[in-house]
Amino acid sequence: MRLLVVFLCLLVGLAGAAPKKTDAQIKEQRNALKKLESDLAKKREELVLLETEEKGVLNTISLLDQNLNQTRVYITELSKNEKLVQQAVEQLKRDIDSLDQKIHVRKEAMKVRVRKLYVNGRYSEAEVLYRLLSREGDPRRQAYWVHHVLNEDRMQVEILTAMVTERDEKKRESEEHLVELNGLREKKAREEKGLVSQMGNQERMLLNLKHDKAMQQRALQEFERNQKVMQALIAKLEAKRKKEIEEAKKAEAARKAKQKKQKEKKVVEKPKKTIAGSVKGPKCMPLEGEIISNYGLQEHPVLHIATRNLGVEIRGKRGAAIRAAAAGTVAMVAEIDGRGPSVIIEHEGGTYSVYGHLRSIRVQEGKEVRNCEEIGEAGDIASLNGIKLYFQVSEGTQTVDPLQWLKTK
Repeated sequence: MRLLVVFLCLLVGLAGAAPKKTDAQIKEQRNALKKLESDLAKKREELVLLETEEKGVLNTISLLDQNLNQTRVYITELSKNEKLVQQAVEQLKRDIDSLDQKIHVRKEAMKVRVRKLYVNGRYSEAEVLYRLLSREGDPRRQAYWVHHVLNEDRMQVEILTAMVTERDEKKRESEEHLVELNGLREKKAREEKGLVSQMGNQERMLLNLKHDKAMQQRALQEFERNQKVMQALIAKLEAKRKKEIEEAKKAEAARKAKQKKQKEKKVVEKPKKTIAGSVKGPKCMPLEGEIISNYGLQEHPVLHIATRNLGVEIRGKRGAAIRAAAAGTVAMVAEIDGRGPSVIIEHEGGTYSVYGHLRSIRVQEGKEVRNCEEIGEAGDIASLNGIKLYFQVSEGTQTVDPLQWLKTK
């Protein structure tokens, strides 16, 4: 009997394997939603502050755009979770229907058994037991069959009870999932309604910007100020590099003077600043995607005013890998005005490449990187128009067209 009950439990476990996998997926999706909700709440708090404080035009547009993008991602994740919970509810319904059928069959069998006992009494079982005990044979086998006959009814009751318990548990799970499903659908409906409202706010602001000369002037001033910040950072890095070269020259001159004085004949290697590799040779496109903004003077795609772009902007997907355009050393990892989380890499000969709007950064200052090595992920922080990479190249303090630079051998 125990073996049969264990076998029944194994069958129930196999039937529940798929729902358990779905439950694990739902749990994972819940955790992803919690993180998104936390990030979205922070962005919305920043937007509320913008309403009470005088903030820059570019900062406002950037926050509106980020909030829109995160809301879209959140709605997508809600839809995924809704689908998983719906699948779980449907699977539970199938399981419950199957159990109901099995319970019905068991109950009908027990009705027949009760009717038989009522008509015949328990004398038929007594006769069977008497024949088993009075017949010659293996005592252990006889004991097994006696035990089986005595416990058959109890076994049937236990199996039926286990089935009913399992069905009731699945009904409880189904009710919980239905409550969760309704909650997800309500959230999704609210977010979709809010998304339409946010899109309207963004459209109105961009329309105002297009026609409001004073706002355009403020936006242009902010844009140029951000450009100057970037140029100042590159100038600072270049000044540091030149200072290191001068110090290396002085150290070499002192070494030679000392060598001459001591009349040393042994040649000593000149100390060099280590660089990860040469900027010469084939280079790597930092992100594969559409070029949405070119180098130089052009109409800004969002502000609709003439601006001089120090780099290029490449459209990307959230989390897409950003790669070093050439071998070098990470000179700076910082949050840069107008560019968000950024990485600046120094290449041989005082060439610098800049990577902005990163969602995450995987390198530290001073780290040597190989050509095409992954340094971070694409994002939309401080972006005015969605997920993209800002890519800039400077030779010394002079910016050059990054796309042309990538083609040089």
